[in-house]
Amino acid sequence: MKKKKTLSSFPYFASIAFLPWIYNWPCKIEILFLGEKNKWARSIYVSVSIMIYVLSQVSISNAYPIFAQQGYENPRETTGRIVCANCHLANKPVEIEVPQAVLPDTVFEAIVRIPYDMQLKQVLANGKKGGLNVGAVLILPEGFELAPTDRISPELKEKIGNLSFQSYRPNKKNILVIGPVPGGNRGRGQIYPDGSKSNNTVYNATSAEGESIKLDQPLTSNPNVGGFGQGDAEIVLQDPLRIQGLLFFFTSVIFAQVFLVLKKKQFEKVQLYEMNF
Repeated sequence: MKKKKTLSSFPYFASIAFLPWIYNWPCKIEILFLGEKNKWARSIYVSVSIMIYVLSQVSISNAYPIFAQQGYENPRETTGRIVCANCHLANKPVEIEVPQAVLPDTVFEAIVRIPYDMQLKQVLANGKKGGLNVGAVLILPEGFELAPTDRISPELKEKIGNLSFQSYRPNKKNILVIGPVPGGNRGRGQIYPDGSKSNNTVYNATSAEGESIKLDQPLTSNPNVGGFGQGDAEIVLQDPLRIQGLLFFFTSVIFAQVFLVLKKKQFEKVQLYEMNF
């Protein structure tokens, strides 16, 4: 990560794709980021990262984004769509909160809210119904990577809980796989990467044999609770020298105004003295 980036005031974009979703039961994921500035005055090295102190506590193999890791070298297609949408067909909302601007070598939070109904169940591998899981792919600007645990305070670690992270590829540290989060996901995708249907595409009949139905009455219900949501968040990386220059400019303007007022008072005293003389 020794690569330099030319300083620019244009915003960086972080794309977030989520596999689960339903209704208005918010599940909040708070992600910590870290930036670092290099020794070059006109170049900055952006190192914004996510805390993974709990990575070893949860098996990432149970998270659905593992399919994207195995099947796609780059999780974002040329159209801008994240590949999770290839299997998770249902469109679900996503809410992302990030700071408008950050300074290098600072820690900040990105908050993601996932609405879902905790009463919803999905079909587990053993055929029984169980709680939902969540998975996500987070794409950050190049140079972003996982944050070291020594930069995270105990209070922030407690807020994160048992959320686990890992890099999408060893050479793509700015792309992270998040999850699983028990109770947060809304089921597996409707299809698998090989094109086969999952058991979430099963339709249940709403009417039994011999019952009367009306014209255009739905005969089946889809129990699928999975879905896909994607959003873009904007973060501006500020150069401390620019902030210092702006503060210096404001200070100089204030002092100039003060000196002008003092000079005016002095001139008025001189005029008054000449009139009295």
